[in-house]
Amino acid sequence: MLKNTRVSRVFPVAMLMVLLVAALGVDAGAEGKIGYIDSYRIRTDFKEFGEAQLSFDKEVTAWQTELDSVRQELEASAEEFQRQRLILSDEAKKRREDELRLAEQTFQKRTNDLFGPGGLAEKKNEELVKPILDKVNAVLEKIAVENNYDYIFDSVNGNIAYAKKEFDLTDLVLEELNKLE
Repeated sequence: MLKNTRVSRVFPVAMLMVLLVAALGVDAGAEGKIGYIDSYRIRTDFKEFGEAQLSFDKEVTAWQTELDSVRQELEASAEEFQRQRLILSDEAKKRREDELRLAEQTFQKRTNDLFGPGGLAEKKNEELVKPILDKVNAVLEKIAVENNYDYIFDSVNGNIAYAKKEFDLTDLVLEELNKLE
């Protein structure tokens, strides 16, 4: 297997470009321009991404510290309950079990609220990264327009990072699909 080298990142993009040219029937003599970017390098070399990551990591560390503290308290309470279990009345045992169960549920809910799907961590990450991605996309579009690129691919994942609107076939595909109904 290819390691994470420039060749291994560019190869899928090159294949995608060949397939795109073949699929669109682009004339080999056409003057369309295709380029690519390395989004990994943009993320690592663009200062604002690093600052956003540091801010995000700081938040995550604080949340994880909070959860670790609550987890330790839960474990200590459970151990204490196990030590006292034999001397507690049935009513006291039930009350403590209910308290422990409620505390565990509260902990699980807080964990999910922080790190689960749609949780605070996900929202915070989007809040920090979206303005930067908007800036990157604006610069990408500016460069594409000024330098007359038809397509710009991302060599990291092979996605299209920019394409001229005239090459968007979505309306045509939808039109044809609607004819099938």
